[in-house]
Amino acid sequence: MDKTSKMQDKHLTGTLVLSVFTAVLGFFQYGYSLGVINAPQKVIEAHYRHVLGIAPMDRSAINFSEADEGTAFPDIEATDIIMSTASAHNTLTMYWSLSVSIFAIGGMISSFTVGWIGDKLGRVKAMLAVNVLSIIGSLLMGLAKFGPSHILIITGRAITGLYCGLSSGLVPMYVGEVSPTALRGALGTLHQLAIVTGILISQILGLDFLLGNDDMWPLLLSLSGGAAVLQFFLLLLCPESPRYLYIKLGKVEEAKKSLIRLRGNYDPMKEIAEMEKEKQEAASEKRVSIKKLFASSSYRQPILVALMVQVSQQFSGINAIFYYSTNIFERAGVQQPVYATIGVGVVNTVFTVISVFLVDKAGRRSLFIAGLIGMLGSAILMTVGLELLERFAWMSYVSMVAIFLFVIFFEVGPGPIPWFIVAELFSQGPRPAAIAMAGFCNWTCNFMIGMCFQYIVDLCGSYAFVIFAALLLGFIVFAIFKVPETKGKSFEEISAEFRRKRRSATKGPKAATELEDLRGTEEA
Repeated sequence: MDKTSKMQDKHLTGTLVLSVFTAVLGFFQYGYSLGVINAPQKVIEAHYRHVLGIAPMDRSAINFSEADEGTAFPDIEATDIIMSTASAHNTLTMYWSLSVSIFAIGGMISSFTVGWIGDKLGRVKAMLAVNVLSIIGSLLMGLAKFGPSHILIITGRAITGLYCGLSSGLVPMYVGEVSPTALRGALGTLHQLAIVTGILISQILGLDFLLGNDDMWPLLLSLSGGAAVLQFFLLLLCPESPRYLYIKLGKVEEAKKSLIRLRGNYDPMKEIAEMEKEKQEAASEKRVSIKKLFASSSYRQPILVALMVQVSQQFSGINAIFYYSTNIFERAGVQQPVYATIGVGVVNTVFTVISVFLVDKAGRRSLFIAGLIGMLGSAILMTVGLELLERFAWMSYVSMVAIFLFVIFFEVGPGPIPWFIVAELFSQGPRPAAIAMAGFCNWTCNFMIGMCFQYIVDLCGSYAFVIFAALLLGFIVFAIFKVPETKGKSFEEISAEFRRKRRSATKGPKAATELEDLRGTEEA
């Protein structure tokens, strides 16, 4: 590649910036929806009680007769009251748990349709269409005070989850296809930046003196709809993916015009030639189904990598850290633990910005492995700090430092990279099906952590992080041996690397493997 081509590859145009910013607004809504439900929990539960006619559980209001004191048989009426109150409390817990987890279930369901809707409507029109789901979900939650709030919130969260499941597949697909090769990693990292920004803003707005109070919580829940409306209108200004136009629709001139809008005034033929190679490969592959991803030896290794990076992101323990951080801050004597949790969100956001500049310098694979290793060390430090907390008061600060380090290392690699590396691992033919499977895997793991972590903490206490440390060790070993480097490589080059590795593995001799890998490196 000559010097002029390299400069063009790294050139940011206004249209490219607008297109990427508009697309990642979908991930902002995803992050906002993840974080918004936590801060106003007590306020919303109180409203649920009012709507359902459930009195707050107050054991002091239950009086036993003097004759029953010290006996094994308390007053029957009092026992009935206890059982009735406990049953009502369980009902409330069920509705609240459903309000939180239904979001992930919606994402799990819709993630399977990403490939179909992306190919049927095109990337931009598909993002336009699914925004309707976000707006409907936000309206239902915004009207929760005027009807059966638990039903409206659960329904609204489910519909918002459907939107986020679709968006979390369409956005990386679009951003990966409009970005020049040299900037694909940095622009792909913006997905994660949008998520953590959404979480942070939801945490701040959820403070009691802002929107996390009895009067304003419906507005707090519905604000993601504002981002959906903004994205809807901005998408009208964005060009369609040139790869979609050329490879899927065969519209050569429209693809050239889209490239010129995205890259500026330059000759688009270099990228057109790359697309032609990809088109020929896609034509030979024909339509790639999810079943074929696992049945074909050509796709088996890339889809394994795609799924494992998603599993490692969710099972690394990052969500557990966020769930547990407030409790740790409370035990450390922090007067306002909610502000400390917001501090974690700030660190989360800052280091996501830093990762934007690192990912195309250090490479995907090295950052991913480094992040996992750092998280492993932080999980061990966390366990030690929690276990020795009662014996040494200063260990509370060790635990707090471990939380911040864990978040920092997560944002270095395991946080942002899984979102865009899947689009890099597959050519146009299998990409929609691969992204759909990766999205489903991510959402399923998200749901499992959300549902099971509290039970794990109740069972294991501070040793819960030992489980995550063991998982992280397994993910590190997998990444070292299986995850390829995709930095600066075209889709065709990445695909060729998998083919070389597969051929080398079947040949067996170590020398042959090393020689072929060396030749592949020289070619790249």
